Amino acid sequence: MSKMKLTKEQSLEVKRQLGIYSQGVQEMIPTEELEAKIAKSIVENRPLKIKLGLDPSAPDVHLGHTVVLNKMRQFQENGHIIQLIIGDFTGKIGDPTGKSVARKQLTDEEVKHNAKTYFEQFAKVIDMEKVELHYNSKWLSNLNFEDVIQLAGKITVARLLERDDFEERMAFNKPISLHEFFYPLMQGYDSVVLENDIELGGTDQHFNILMGRHFQEKFGKEKQVAILMPLLEGLDGVEKMSKSKKNYIGIDESPQEMYGKAMSIPDELMNKYFGLITDFTPDQIKKMKEELENGILHPRDAKMLLAKTIVRMYHGNDAAENAENQFVSVFQKGTMPEDIPVVIWEGNQEVSIIDLLVELKLLNSKSEARRMIGNRGVKLDGNKVEDSTLSITVKDGLIVQVGKRKFIKIKFLM
Repeated sequence: MSKMKLTKEQSLEVKRQLGIYSQGVQEMIPTEELEAKIAKSIVENRPLKIKLGLDPSAPDVHLGHTVVLNKMRQFQENGHIIQLIIGDFTGKIGDPTGKSVARKQLTDEEVKHNAKTYFEQFAKVIDMEKVELHYNSKWLSNLNFEDVIQLAGKITVARLLERDDFEERMAFNKPISLHEFFYPLMQGYDSVVLENDIELGGTDQHFNILMGRHFQEKFGKEKQVAILMPLLEGLDGVEKMSKSKKNYIGIDESPQEMYGKAMSIPDELMNKYFGLITDFTPDQIKKMKEELENGILHPRDAKMLLAKTIVRMYHGNDAAENAENQFVSVFQKGTMPEDIPVVIWEGNQEVSIIDLLVELKLLNSKSEARRMIGNRGVKLDGNKVEDSTLSITVKDGLIVQVGKRKFIKIKFLM
């Protein structure tokens, strides 16, 4: 792509946009091509086309998913076009990325249901009314067998086996089905059809996104730029944020739950969270980082700002204020929250504390309940329970607390 002659104003705009899009990025392949694409977009007054592919297999969106969505929002705010590719065709095959076995193939009904759930949740981050929605069955289902053979002829088996998950499964003699090789081919072909300028994804999508560049070049198209975002560690500070790891903050969770969970984010991850999942500008993040390092801003205050920002982004200013006030009241002053969930008790009036905690679904198992009591994390009406063999008489209005955030008030049917 040849270097374009720009006015001073145009050069400043290229620099401004490049700075925004570079924030928090793990890898950009290649940066100079993105700069050239932005310049061309400004000179020709033509928006860039930004692609995100989705195989809707797990539709509950958490903050880890919003790392890429926030980057899309930045492009959208600068007038560029977001192309969401719903893998209604590829989703029925299953992306093998990061998997030690082949993934379960989805039915048409599952794909449609999951896609609808995605759209509802994505609307909290990006303007879905300005998004181009594409279903890749529109073009992939029209390919005949000869087309598929020709597509497969544009990539070598050696290149496909470079994929980490395939390489690992080969090393451990785990089976790889032939259809799994076609997943990156189809994802790459999506980029050919849509002629997108940029494809976004997590670092775990490195191979698939580079397939888009590969196939665009093979079909004589201008190659897309790959923007790879880091994977966000969860509340444990170690593992990738995941529902299965129970270290996540869901964007549909209540303001109080969201705020409380955010306050457990490890201090060392605060800057990363601010940079990846909030709407703070690079300058705001830089200033806050400097204030933290210079001792002007206390880490607790920074974390409260982070928690409040997260709630504000998904529930609004009033909910964020209320969540913060309740957190201060309950966790810093030790008072009871005002809106404790009420559960109708229909069990025996005499019950062991272990059975009570499990039946109320405050803990998943008896062993977890014993461990929580041993850690002095269970209270009845504000009093710590220290004996895991305790037998109690359940009464109307009894408040059961587990940890810092779980409260339940028991009510009897009269």
